[in-house]
Amino acid sequence: MSPNQNKKYPVSYVQISHDQADRRIDNFLFTILANIPKTRVYRMLRRGEVRVNSKRIKQNYRLQEGDNVRIPPFSMISNGEPSPPPQYQLDLVMNAKIYEDPDLLVINKPPGLLVHSGSGSSYGVIELLKFIRNDGDQLHLAHRLDKHTSGVLLIAKNHLYLRELQAGFRTGQIKKRYIALLKGQMTEDVIEVNKPLQRNLDRDGERLSRISDKGKVSISRFKLIRTINQASLAEVEIMTGRTHQIRVHASSIGHPVAGDDKYGDKIFNKSLKKLGLNRLFLHASTIHLPEMLSKKPQLIKTDLFRDLDEFLIEYDQVQP
Repeated sequence: MSPNQNKKYPVSYVQISHDQADRRIDNFLFTILANIPKTRVYRMLRRGEVRVNSKRIKQNYRLQEGDNVRIPPFSMISNGEPSPPPQYQLDLVMNAKIYEDPDLLVINKPPGLLVHSGSGSSYGVIELLKFIRNDGDQLHLAHRLDKHTSGVLLIAKNHLYLRELQAGFRTGQIKKRYIALLKGQMTEDVIEVNKPLQRNLDRDGERLSRISDKGKVSISRFKLIRTINQASLAEVEIMTGRTHQIRVHASSIGHPVAGDDKYGDKIFNKSLKKLGLNRLFLHASTIHLPEMLSKKPQLIKTDLFRDLDEFLIEYDQVQP
């Protein structure tokens, strides 16, 4: 292995093209500064080191065609070439594709994988796809799923279609549904939660959300599928896409998601782990694409991952 080297990069400028327009500045920076920790990127933004048209901007600023972005000088310690990803991760992603056309790739995201690198992991789904595919550099995440959440994940194959998908998510035209196992028996067939969420970071820099009047509008609808012992299997439709939205809303109504180590019930989780539940019981089961996105399937659906399906069979046999 080559010795550590402190590589210094000078200030640079990027002019935003038509394809790059309408992206958030933080997501744009994550792409071009892929090897820089995200905490460092956010620090650049907070300190005003990143400028657009010579002006300070916030992390949610959306780039416009023709914008001139200043990338500040930075240093990066290099340990040589990174190790290749584990073969089992490559196999998981290679076998996960459920749909593809010239603009869109859809995979059934395996549990245990981040959608992008970070939090101590060199490879997320998007990096693994870039390692596998010849067109990997053209792939862009249209939305996110938590590490331990499985299910439908949309990946745009060009910037123009990425903007269409992001607009569809922002306006609520793209509908997302999940399957979740919740603690306790729901007493109503449908529970709608309309509670604003505010995103924070904990001491380790991990993302957290909490209900706050200062937060953004967040709406989730929990529909009971069936009760199983002291739990409820539910379909969850989200009308907004906030960080950890389902998990926080479920906890707020006294029905936390099974296996949730941030917002869940530790005793409940421990009892389910003895029966084989080793992760968050949350699966992105369905995405409905509206007619505005032409030549695309109207409904993309996946069954529960095998581990969750097998756990339900085991849990169903437990005497209450």
